Amino acid sequence: MVDAHNQPDDQNSTASQVTGPIAAALVMADGSTFEGEHFGAFPTGGVASGEVVFNTALTGYQEVITDPSYAGQIINFTYPHIGNYGTTPDDNESRSVFARGVIVRDLARRHSNWRSEGSLNQFLSDHNLSGIGGVDTRRLTKLIRSNGAMPGAFGPVEGPGAVDLDVLRRAAVDEPGTDGIDLVAQVTTPESYERAHQPAGETTSGPFNIVALDLGIKTTIVDQLAGLGTVQVMPASTPAADILAAQPDGVFLSNGPGDPREVGYVVETVTQILGHVPVFGICLGHQILGLAIGGNITKLPFGHHGANHPVMDTTTDVVEITSQNHNFAVEAESVSHAAVVTHVNLNDGVCEGLQLRDGSAFSVQHHPEASPGPHDSRYLFERFADLMTNGSLPATEENGGATDA
Repeated sequence: MVDAHNQPDDQNSTASQVTGPIAAALVMADGSTFEGEHFGAFPTGGVASGEVVFNTALTGYQEVITDPSYAGQIINFTYPHIGNYGTTPDDNESRSVFARGVIVRDLARRHSNWRSEGSLNQFLSDHNLSGIGGVDTRRLTKLIRSNGAMPGAFGPVEGPGAVDLDVLRRAAVDEPGTDGIDLVAQVTTPESYERAHQPAGETTSGPFNIVALDLGIKTTIVDQLAGLGTVQVMPASTPAADILAAQPDGVFLSNGPGDPREVGYVVETVTQILGHVPVFGICLGHQILGLAIGGNITKLPFGHHGANHPVMDTTTDVVEITSQNHNFAVEAESVSHAAVVTHVNLNDGVCEGLQLRDGSAFSVQHHPEASPGPHDSRYLFERFADLMTNGSLPATEENGGATDA
């Protein structure tokens, strides 16, 4: 049961005159309706709308909510109890929150953790993000699993600023989702900035000069790159000439939100830098690399969002448990002329990694920085260091190591 206004550490000014829980509703684009209770900030116009996706991670709700890759989306957490250990600014993965809303089954009435500086309810209020709790998230997840990610809208249906179900239904139907929209422009850094080298140990060869193209980069990724050298984080619109003028030892293509087919300017930039400097891409960066070498992109029915996806590194035959957050994927056969597949998702066979045949670039669909999630794949940052040291990675054996794309 959500009781967002019975938490002594929460001060929601909009609801200050409300003495009890505020009834809310979620309406999906297909008309499916879910009852719940409002928490967090009150949505502008009484309605929060976006593409609804489900995330299966058991912990790390703050890192998930602050991941820029969720721009344009409402996050449905499948784990039933959310908010029990509170929040802390140290766990933010970006400068702002770009998600459209949060759906939970049971919002914790109390939080307890030595690192905590506030509740999840207060965190959402502070970041102007709306939430709906008390929702049958199992039913909602089954709906998305069966019919695919779809737009939805939620808001309070009682009390100040209440809206009726017809308003929510129209908002859900009118919501465009994430197809055909450039969401990168909404999340990328407006100006370049630098992160100084922070040695991560004695295993790296460096320090290197790295340019990170910010398509929606997470703070933990910048931290990992800073273990290899000095990181210059540049806006997504930075021309190839400016990137190469920085004389980087390597270029990193970050994660990010939305449809990679709508950021052709980034694809063109990557096309121009390939062969001039080593390249490593993660998530959206992986998809951009696939497009830059002539590949095709497909949208998955409900995407991969969670921290327990099994992936095989086909160059070593080692299975890794990975953190993932994406709705689009590279069609493996479409890049076979230029790359080999190095990683495969064992749940559905989706391409999880590429290496160019000349060894000058590689990418993975999953998140090796893993915040949240397991650290099985963090060796990939060392692989990037090897690439920058040697100029290319060892050729993969198509009859032994990496499989043909």
